[in-house]
Order: sequence, then structure tokens, then C-alpha cells
Amino acid sequence: MPNFSPLTLCITATSFAVSQFLFHFGSCWLSTRFTCGFTKLNAKQKIEWNSRTVSTFHAVVVGCFCLYILVYDDAVNANPVWGDPFMVKLNVAITSGYLISDLLLIICYWKAIGDKYFVTHHVAALYAYYYVLGEGMLPYFGNFRLLAEFSTPFVNQRWFFEVLGYPKHSLPNMVNGVLMTVVFFIVRIAVIPTYYGRVFSTFGTEAFHRLGIGAQCAWIISSVSLDIMNVMWMMKITKGCYKVLYHTDGILTKTQKNGKAE
Repeated sequence: MPNFSPLTLCITATSFAVSQFLFHFGSCWLSTRFTCGFTKLNAKQKIEWNSRTVSTFHAVVVGCFCLYILVYDDAVNANPVWGDPFMVKLNVAITSGYLISDLLLIICYWKAIGDKYFVTHHVAALYAYYYVLGEGMLPYFGNFRLLAEFSTPFVNQRWFFEVLGYPKHSLPNMVNGVLMTVVFFIVRIAVIPTYYGRVFSTFGTEAFHRLGIGAQCAWIISSVSLDIMNVMWMMKITKGCYKVLYHTDGILTKTQKNGKAE
């Protein structure tokens, strides 16, 4: 039977409430003070802007917490399948609250930010996190996957630049594009050998057999599926970055001080 601790439920609820507050109030207040372009956006653009602002905030918080756990949580690192999941549960609870909030916003503002892929992604992620929060299983691997959040701010920033009217070959866009490509590769592709090395090291162990066939299948299938998508996205991002950096003449784009390509 699942065992959701009161602390875990409280953090999930708090994360949900904070996400809702940032979407409805915090993002608008901050954005109008950082850029005058926000006030010029239409209603649908403001909805997506606020959604991405919350997404960026969540990614920074969870990503940093995830990195801390990977470096300093000896219990989880020593036993990736059944290690003491206390800190991991806190991080996953924050993510779960955000995902529930975002799922609700997607449904409520479907015409502006509705996307079947994101609904599927959120539901699948919440299902996977059930095993961490309710059963205490796979804390290392559940937390490891949150490293991917470090690429989210750069993806969102790309959209912010686009909606604000920055040219594709402007210096800010190019710098963000390069950083997005590099960070995406590091946190989603380069870590694949390390991740699956730990996965394979658990095969045949008593800890692995304790999971049961249901958790084993959910873990392996979701991991492989996610990494297939990551590789596909990496290819698209790399192609897009190459097109931005290089003109049709094959010469690296030169930028003027105003950010426009020569």
C-alpha cells in the first residue's frame, strides 16, 4: 500500500499553491518590471509567458536541489533502489505539485497552451513519481531524471526572445541558443551512460527483485522512451543551433553591436 507522509503531501500542496500564485500574480508583477514588452503581448501570449515563468522558477529550484542530492546524499547514492528517499521525496513532491498545477492550467487555458504531449508527459511523470513518493522506490533514479530541468530555462528563454521580437541572429538569441544546446546535451545526453550504468548494476540483485514486475517495467520502459525522445530533441536543437550560427554561405554569423546580423 502507498505511504504518503504528511510532510510530502504538505510540500506537494505548497508547491501547487506557489505555482498557482506565480502564474496568476507573481509573473505579471515581475515581468512588467523587467521588460516593457510584456504589456504589449496579447492575452494568449501572456498566458504562455506566465506558464513559462513558473516553469523556469520550478526548473531552477528543483534542478539545484537535485544536484545537491546527487553530490551529498550518501544513502541514496549507496543504494539507488531502496536508499533512504527522504530528501528525494521532498524534491519529487515539489515537482509533483508543479506538475498538477501546470496540468490544471493547461486544461483551463487549453486554447492558449493546450498540448496533448504535455498532458501525456505530466500524467506519465506523476505516475512514475508515485513509486518514489508512495513506495519509496528508486530514489536515485527518480532524482537523477530531474537533472534534465537545467535545460528548461534556456528553452523558455528562447520563446521569450521570440515573442519579444528579437531577431534569430541577434546576439542574445545566439548566446542562449548555444547555451541551450550545450546544457541540453550535458544534462540529457551525456549523462545517459552514467544513468544506465547504475541501472544495469542493479539487475539480478535482491533490491531489484523486490521492486516487482510492475515497477521494473514502468522504470525501464519510461527510461528508454524518455531517452529516445531526448536524442530526437537533441538532433533538432543541434540543427536549429547550426542554422542560427551559420548563414547559407557557411560562414559563422557576425553580429553587430545592435544584435543584427551583417
